Amino acid sequence: MTFEPLLHAPIAIQIHVAAVIPAAVLGACLLVNPKGTPRHRLLGKVWLVLMAITALSSFFIHQIKMFYGFSPIHLLSIFVLSGCWGAVANARRHNIEAHKRIVRSLYFGGIVGAGVFTFLPGRIMNEVAFDGDETAPLLVAAGIAIALLWPMSKKIWRHRRLT
Repeated sequence: MTFEPLLHAPIAIQIHVAAVIPAAVLGACLLVNPKGTPRHRLLGKVWLVLMAITALSSFFIHQIKMFYGFSPIHLLSIFVLSGCWGAVANARRHNIEAHKRIVRSLYFGGIVGAGVFTFLPGRIMNEVAFDGDETAPLLVAAGIAIALLWPMSKKIWRHRRLT
């Protein structure tokens, strides 16, 4: 592991990584700890600010230029910004089910899903985490996919046995 590629990256990428890493850790803690407490509300606000910084900083990252300097990942940033708004609005309205759904989709889509792609060969985080190795990130991505899909597969098999 080396931080050299990140230290030499544009400032927008550095800000992006500086926001998304604590957002990933804090988000995981929020998902597994008790909900509705004053601590949850405070840390949830911090998490949403980190997510907004992550999304906003992405608009200044143009490594994959497909449409006027933007790529499909920027659509995810719009989704994250609107999701942050929706999470707050639904929490204030006490629509907790909608709040949960939005927050989970922000975490698993915006952090986990998008994060997997940052470790592909040729990307800065691949160089940081794997020193540019081409096979290690594929093994990590496969492990993450299995970990995420495993609970879903258990539900599918259970449903098949019942029918």
